[in-house]
Amino acid sequence: MLLGLWLLTDQTIRGTLDASAREAVDLDLAGLADIHASGGRDELVRRIDDRLAIVPADGGSPHYLLSDDAGRRIAGDIPAWPSLDPAISEAGVIRLGEGTAAFARATQLAPDLRLVVAHEAADARPLLERVAFVFLAGGAVFVLIIAAFSRLSVDRLRRRIARINAAYREPGSTHLSALAAVERPDEIDELAAHSASALRRLSNLMEAYRDASDQIAHEIRTPLMHLDGRLVKALATNPPPETAERLLEARDEIRRLVSTLESLLDIAASKAHQGERHGLKPLNLSAMVERICELYQDSAEESGHAFTWRIAPGIKLEGEESQLTRLVTNLLDNAFKYVPEGGQVILTLDPGPVLVVEDDGPGVPEAERERVFERFYRSEGQRGNHSGSGLGLALARAIAERHRLTLVLDPAATGARFRLSGGPA
Repeated sequence: MLLGLWLLTDQTIRGTLDASAREAVDLDLAGLADIHASGGRDELVRRIDDRLAIVPADGGSPHYLLSDDAGRRIAGDIPAWPSLDPAISEAGVIRLGEGTAAFARATQLAPDLRLVVAHEAADARPLLERVAFVFLAGGAVFVLIIAAFSRLSVDRLRRRIARINAAYREPGSTHLSALAAVERPDEIDELAAHSASALRRLSNLMEAYRDASDQIAHEIRTPLMHLDGRLVKALATNPPPETAERLLEARDEIRRLVSTLESLLDIAASKAHQGERHGLKPLNLSAMVERICELYQDSAEESGHAFTWRIAPGIKLEGEESQLTRLVTNLLDNAFKYVPEGGQVILTLDPGPVLVVEDDGPGVPEAERERVFERFYRSEGQRGNHSGSGLGLALARAIAERHRLTLVLDPAATGARFRLSGGPA
């Protein structure tokens, strides 16, 4: 827009100067015609010479040619008669020299006398340069002002959007209250209000879900614990061996049911919080995994497994330590459970983070590599050989997704190789 305005101003100035030159020619010609009419040819010659001796301050120099009807010059500085018809007082642009143009008009003063008056247009360059400088300086100031206002507007918009993002990252009452505070009724405030409303509904739903889950867990766990207590009392009466064996099996089944219930609730909670950063804290993953490996070292010796680990120091991420601990222990439990005595289990942790738990056990068929992460799924070759509910790997993947991690079962020549990484598979 500023460039267009400058071009319009430039053309206007040039047009005005050209019009001024045309008007000056007509006035000068009319004056000289009056001089000829009143003072004759000699007086006209003197006046032409006087005018040629004066150099105008504006640079719009006049030029003249007074000649007889045959074209012989009597006075003036124009070297030859231009292609203008004096009989009709023709006007036009003539060339006075290389690169010099002027507006001229010719007229017939007498049967044997004709006159051409020409004026160069005033030099527009100084004026146009000043105008260009004014536009350049004004444009720079205008751009700076617009940039400043734009920066203020962008910063304000960024702060308002940041409040919405903060409320989504940590949907607490403080962020929701700040989100609901309306600065001015516009589209951003409308979005903020809708976001606050949606987050409140989500918070209420999650609260209702937790209440219902806790209630269900309580209603199921309590009678099972009462039943387990009765079985303990029954065992205390020294029943026959066969009866005692059945009572112990019943107790194991009760513990399995309670463990299954807790795993299902943990999976549901991890799925519900998937992608949510609320509750996650900076965690030294290297130190946490090191502690877990040290705890499993004694168990590995008792079970006859060779357990080794290699952990890069200083690997950190944002997470929930209890959940990530359960993820790693589930992977290790799964390895020790299915690897025969004398087998090997290896854990590595590298920056990324990339955590790998691999073994030299029977492995998992290619067709089942993804299905092992389904709830209650157990490989055909493992059913009946090992106890378990088939929820350990499902819970491990749910926890990984909660922390924006990826848990996959990689192809391996022997055994199983589970990889937990911080990026897509």
